[in-house]
Amino acid sequence: MHRLLRRQLERYAPGAGERPELERFLGAVSDAYEQMDDDRAMVERSLELTSSELNHRNRDLGRSNEELAKFAYVVSHDLQEPLRSITGFTSLCLRRYGDSLAPEARELLDGAMSGARRMQAFIRDLLAYSQAGTELASDLVDLDAAMRSVLAGLGGAISGSGAEVTVDPLPPVVGDRRAVERILQNLLSNALKFRAAGPPRIRVRGAVEGGRCRVTVEDNGIGIPDGQYERIFKMFQSAHSREEFAGTGIGLAICAKLVERMGGCIEVKSEVGKGSRFTVVLGTAQGVDV
Repeated sequence: MHRLLRRQLERYAPGAGERPELERFLGAVSDAYEQMDDDRAMVERSLELTSSELNHRNRDLGRSNEELAKFAYVVSHDLQEPLRSITGFTSLCLRRYGDSLAPEARELLDGAMSGARRMQAFIRDLLAYSQAGTELASDLVDLDAAMRSVLAGLGGAISGSGAEVTVDPLPPVVGDRRAVERILQNLLSNALKFRAAGPPRIRVRGAVEGGRCRVTVEDNGIGIPDGQYERIFKMFQSAHSREEFAGTGIGLAICAKLVERMGGCIEVKSEVGKGSRFTVVLGTAQGVDV
């Protein structure tokens, strides 16, 4: 670099290279360029190492997530078998000997049955949460058809609670049909569960805004206290105690994970005593090759 600078200087200013101050200046510039080259090389090596390390860690994280999902599935499957045995034998005992049992004994068996059923529900939700992290399809989903399927599955709960469910025409979305149905089912189930004194009034609407579909599920239930909006989307968290409302605290965490996996988002607005409005934002067919 130093020689190159001297040649350029001699070319455009003959004899200037003989001056001591210019020689010192050329040396300083040359040293600076060499240091910049060294620094650039070091940064490039660091970036290469960082990129390689990130790729390695991403692969490790992917393997860990896959192994965790498999572990959760195996554990959930293996735990369900003894629970089925417990509920089966307890139910058989109550049917055969219930009339001859002392009240205290019957109460103990009822408690065992209730506990086993709660554990079964917990395992089912835990399995669903682990499966929510797997790869999802990216298909065109008929949201109206998905909602009809969900309403059919919740028919007993809807009629039993005297709920009035209004569903506006819904636009199609891009995502995984089973995941979309699971999200809608969880939101409607919560609207039926966390109801106020009167019959539930639930309305489902959809609109396309800026190439995204916004689906809202609004109810007239008991509402969610301020400060709980983010917490309810986390595992094992609920805005209300399990003594008031039975549940595992996993349903909304499943919704949040499924929505995130499909590239969307979910949010809630609520007022205690007046109800809640959950909004799910997903992609639409607009500009998407499906």
